[in-house]
Order: sequence, then C-alpha cells, then structure tokens
Amino acid sequence: MGAILPGIRGPQDLKSLDGEQLTGLCAELREQIISSVSRTGGHLGASLGVVELTVALHHVFDSPRDKIVWDVGHQAYGHKLLTGRLAGFDTLRRKGGVSGFPKRSESEHDMFGVGHASTSISAAVGYAAARDARGGDNAVVAVIGDGALTGGLAYEGLNNAGLLGTNLIVILNDNQMSISPNVGAIAKHLTRITSGRHYLRMEADLWQFLGKMPSGSKAQKLAGRVKESLKQLVVPTVLFEELGFSYYGPLDGHDLPVLVETLRAVRKIKGPILIHLITEKGKGYRFAEEDDQRYHGVGKFDKSEGIKVVAPAVPSYTDVFGETLAAMAATDPRIHGITAAMPSGTGLEKLCAQAPKRCHDVGIAEGHAVTFAAGLACDGARPVVAIYSTFLQRAVDQIIHDVALQHLPVVFAVDRGGVVGEDGPTHHGVFDLTFLRMVPGMIVMAPRDEDQLRHMLATALAREDGPSALRYPRGAGVGVAMDGPPVALPIGRSETLRHGSDACLLAVGTLVNPALAAAEALARRGIEVEVVDMRFVKPLDEALLASVWLRHREVFTLEENTVVGGFGAGVLEWAAACEETSPPHVTCIGIPDVFQEHATRAELLAAMGLDAGGLAERIATRLAHARDGGSQAAGSAS
Repeated sequence: MGAILPGIRGPQDLKSLDGEQLTGLCAELREQIISSVSRTGGHLGASLGVVELTVALHHVFDSPRDKIVWDVGHQAYGHKLLTGRLAGFDTLRRKGGVSGFPKRSESEHDMFGVGHASTSISAAVGYAAARDARGGDNAVVAVIGDGALTGGLAYEGLNNAGLLGTNLIVILNDNQMSISPNVGAIAKHLTRITSGRHYLRMEADLWQFLGKMPSGSKAQKLAGRVKESLKQLVVPTVLFEELGFSYYGPLDGHDLPVLVETLRAVRKIKGPILIHLITEKGKGYRFAEEDDQRYHGVGKFDKSEGIKVVAPAVPSYTDVFGETLAAMAATDPRIHGITAAMPSGTGLEKLCAQAPKRCHDVGIAEGHAVTFAAGLACDGARPVVAIYSTFLQRAVDQIIHDVALQHLPVVFAVDRGGVVGEDGPTHHGVFDLTFLRMVPGMIVMAPRDEDQLRHMLATALAREDGPSALRYPRGAGVGVAMDGPPVALPIGRSETLRHGSDACLLAVGTLVNPALAAAEALARRGIEVEVVDMRFVKPLDEALLASVWLRHREVFTLEENTVVGGFGAGVLEWAAACEETSPPHVTCIGIPDVFQEHATRAELLAAMGLDAGGLAERIATRLAHARDGGSQAAGSAS
C-alpha cells in the first residue's frame, strides 16, 4: 500500500478509504506530526493522542458543512494535515506560516479560533442554535479534553446544551492530562467512570439472569432497579445524564473501527450526546508516551533521540520566581502558591514539593484561582497567584470584585508578559498592564532583570493593605548577579540608569535593557538620552516625572504592552493634570493596537521596532523631526 497522506487534499478524500487504508493513514499522520514538530517545535503529545479520533471524525462527518469545534487547539495538528495544509506544514508556528492553533482566517475547516481552554462546548452550542434557527440539519461536534473540563465555562456550555435539547455531539477526550496531571473532583469522577469497564461484563451476566425470570414479575422489576443502582455505583455517568446528555462510553479512543461505528450511529440520534473516549497522550512516540508533560509543548529536537535536557546558562524568570517564592515560604508559613493547571509552567513545583498543603493547583479555572486566593487572604494567608498573562485575562472580574474591592493582599505573579513568540495572538500577554493598571489600589511592577524580580516579589509580599502584581517575560533572564536576600523596594520609586539632555526614555520591564542599548547606539551618533527604569507602572514616580517635565523637551515611554491604556497612557494621564505650562512632547512606544501574529519573539519585537535598533531609529527620527520644527505640545502613540 502506497503513501496515503500526500493524496489527501481535504476531508472528502477520506470518504472512500477502507479500514486498512484509514489505519495506514493514522500511522502516516503520526510520522508527519513527529517529523514536522521536531523541526519547528509545537504541541506534540496532545495531537498524537487524537490521531484515530481525527481520522474517524473526518471520515464520518462532512466538514465544513458539519461543524467540528476543537477545544484549546493543542490537539489539532492532525486536523490541519487532513484539511489541505500538508504542503505548508513545515512552516508550522513560523512567521507567515501555519498557525499552531485552529484559526478561522486560515481554513474553512477551522470552525472556531482558539488557544484558551474550555470554549468548545459553548461555541458549538452557538453553532447548533444558529442551525436550528435556520432549519438546518448539519451535525455539530465539540471535542474537549478532560483537562479543559476543569474549567467552569465548559459546564455553562453543557448546562445550556441540556436546556436547549439541541442535536449536539460532545466528545470527551480523556487522557488524565492537561499540561500537568489533572486535579480535582472532576478528574476523580472521570477516573471512577474509566475504572468501571468491568461493569459491562457484570451487566451482561445480570441481563442473562433477568431473562430467566417471568416477564413483568416483581423479582424482575427489583432486579432491574438493582441493575440501575449498580450502574451508577460502578459507572457514575449521572453527572452528564442529569445535564440532559445521553452518555456513551468509556470507549477506547485508539480503536479506529469502534470510533467510526460509534460516530456513524450517534449522528442519527436526537438531542445532546456525550461520547467518552480514553486516549494516551503522546500515543505512538515512545519518548512522549514515557514523559507526557515534557512532550506537551516542545522546541526543536532530534526525533530519533528525543529531547536532550541541558541546564540553561542563565535561569529563566519563571525559575527565579519559583526559587525565590519557595525560599520565602520556608520562613513565612502564611505564603501559599496557586496555579491554574500549570505547576511546572509557572515555577511552583519546588513549593509544591516543599509545602504541598500550601501549594494549590486548581485546574483550568483562573477565575476560581483568584477568588480562592481572596478567601485565603481573608483568613490571614499571603496567597501568590501565578498565572500566565494571557490566561489571567479570564479572571479580571474576580481581580476587581473579589480582591481589590476588599483591599486584600493577594499577589499576582504574571508570567509570560509581553509577546511570547510562536504560540501567537491567543497567547501574547500584551494587555495585563492595561487591565491591572485600571484597578483601584493595585500596585503594578515590571522588573528589568531577574534580580529585580526577586525584590519585586518581596515588595508585593510585604504589602498588607491591597493587591500587587509583578509581570515578567517568558524565557531566560539577562544574566545579572543575584546576591543577598530579596528586599522590598520603595513603592513607586524609579531608578535612573543613564543621564542625557537630548531626550528622556521612561521604560518598564523588558524594554529597559533595549532602551539602554538604544541609548548607547544614539550616543555614537552624538545624541545623549536619559534612561529611567520606572519599575512601577502604578503608582508612578510623580516626583521623577515632574523633574523630567522641567528638564526635557522630548520624552518617550517604552513598554511591551499595548499602547492602549498601558504605562504610556498612565504617564499621559499624569501629564494632563500637570500644571507645567510648556510640557515636553511625549511619544508612547509599545505594542500597536492590532493583534500580533505568530513568529519568534525576536522577529516580533524587530517588526514592531521594539528591539534596540528599532528604538534607536525611531527616537532619532523623532528628534530630527522636532529639530526641524515638529510639534512640541502633543503626545503620540505607536
């Protein structure tokens, strides 16, 4: 049998394949995913675990007429390969190439753009309601993992689907993993279901026994009730059935003939249906099967040898945060760490090993994580909520209503602040300075290096009368020395790092060091600029600003955050209330007001002019324009 995958131009080409060909296609998909991801990096384990399901879905259903909605999107590489993107798949997650997540603008088969968990059921219910309103008869399928089922939004979707009673198929891909092993009562509930496979044999024996009794007899009716009670004891599917779903499973998610047969059967059944599949994350690649956490998201690697672990020359910001928090927690029993399904990704593993009762993984439930932290703080604890910037967006109401309004000393450790690279627009953390800065009473800090991160964590934990946030980027620090214990910084105090009279650069976080490099480049052109590490986005160092306003005609604010409502906007708000009669011209430099696509972090920063070279050129151009008679009175943003 020759290669099948090269001949697949779209899902329609799967319709004529027989069982043997479909099985061969699964093997080719796995090989292609492993080969491509080894060269580009990406989310490996999840896509390998749903190969048979992906093939079965596109063999049975008619995409794009039938709507297949993927949750999170980590597992959609096979889907992309079967929907016309094989030729460009080696550009996966590269600038201008195939996105690492489903994306509506990329393919008519990507029904819903996604990158955050727990959205698929709600989106699918929307598709189903629109279909019902126009009198359509197409199928709607949501594919969600058990990890995403820890998110409350998934249950809002299930609840609404059950209320509507609409025709909808939800496929629960249960591999007992998200990025880290799943936690919580839902995970335990699903484990109980999967442990009940022996029920099927017990049920068969009971029905054989019932068949020997007189039809309609009291004994048969009593035995029937025993059978139902036994089912709920051994296979507790009542959670889904009470929500209005017909439950089927658990089934072997790697048994292709069973999957095809089941999907063909259930698409004819009316009402909401939930199919529970048991799969293995990383299926078909030995290294990923043996270490499903490490092979969830990977960089480039040798597929024949697997990932080689090399100790980094410079620790990451995440590692420095985790080490510092664990050290501080060792002497302060009030400190608790909280994460939303990412103990390894957020650096909390050491604290979890050191003080398991004070380290809490709440699952993919960011809103709950924040309110849970508020409850801890009400009882005198000092909770530190460690969540990626892009995911903290999901908990803005809880930050305002449950924490800030009650002046609770909750610390937010905002990881992956700024652009994160190849994961693209769903994962760039470019809004946190804006939504955190708007919260009354919130202190917002951004370190220029890993040592400053330590001191900012100490600053946040020293506060007793309200919330604090520190945001830091993905990846390695800059390699500075970290001597002595972390100490609290003076609140709202900046640090001037370089003096100059031609302009002043007010920078925060990741743009402080590029600002210094840009200043060096400008000095070689005869332009001397002052560089200030503001350190605090809120409160601002108003004394420093007042001094700058008196001494400079040109001021630039630099931040790796959207220019809309961010640090620069805060400076302009302060300037609007300033009584200086001849204010300087302020240029706000940051992330433009458009979503940034996927590319390497370096490529993205260069394209936006936020690297040292780009900053130097933009500053020099503005200063030349000012010398030639440009406006001196208004601010601008870019």
